[in-house]
Amino acid sequence: MTLATPAQTTTWTYAEGDWYEGNVPLIGPRSHVMWLASSVFDGARWFEGVAPDLDLHAKRLNSSAIALGLKPTMTEEEIIGLTWEGLKRFDGNTAVYIRPMYWAEHGGYMGVPPDPASTRFCLCLYESPMISPEGFSITVSPFRRPTIETMPTDSKAGCLYPNNGRAILEAKMRGFDNALVLDMLGNVAETGSSNIFLVKDGHVMTPAPNGTFLSGITRARTISLLADYGFQTSERTLCVRDFREADEIFSTGNHSKIIPVTRIEDRHLQPGPVAKKARELYWEWAHSTPAA
Repeated sequence: MTLATPAQTTTWTYAEGDWYEGNVPLIGPRSHVMWLASSVFDGARWFEGVAPDLDLHAKRLNSSAIALGLKPTMTEEEIIGLTWEGLKRFDGNTAVYIRPMYWAEHGGYMGVPPDPASTRFCLCLYESPMISPEGFSITVSPFRRPTIETMPTDSKAGCLYPNNGRAILEAKMRGFDNALVLDMLGNVAETGSSNIFLVKDGHVMTPAPNGTFLSGITRARTISLLADYGFQTSERTLCVRDFREADEIFSTGNHSKIIPVTRIEDRHLQPGPVAKKARELYWEWAHSTPAA
């Protein structure tokens, strides 16, 4: 019986005071997280010597833990320090995904809620090349984003992602790369993996936060950088038609940063000037930020 599967790329994980190489097993069949998905995580990126907004990712991890009923055991400063310590174990040639996590080891009443006193922490760093900025295709998903009344949408909780996953899988079955996911009212929320923007007649727009999706760190950074450059972003309620008639569409997210959408349903789009400028501004800002 194999208790640990090989890591797909070079991986280092910090847990319980030590660093471990590979896909180290940290939970068991009695772990609450394995049974009832009581985990939160955050995702930052190291690339080209920088780790943009690492402090905000560490802060959001602890906020997510509290939202899910867990008890943070690490300060933001400790998470940041461990990240830079762990990054020294890599050769510096490939981008690294930075994933700190909390989870519950035990359950509370009847085993259902997580026991905050059993909260555990790990920091997983692994090589993950940056995705090509050439663009991707999207299609409207039949699946919807949940509301705060039904799921912990105010946290980056692992239990939210099977819904994203099935949206992407369904889109891929129809020949698309990703899904355009709506909220319960039928308005556009995000893609299956990132926040989304459109440009129409020179105006930049993005769905207004309404409690159904995380208003991402890269999203906020992009809005700020575009504003400094002279492009004001309107956060508003947007429908599928708005995206189908857009001059440009692009996504923002930690994993891929800023990437254009080059097809929505049967309509093809060219990567536009605003998306290109947003990406340029992000890279310039990231490299102007001091590394620890």
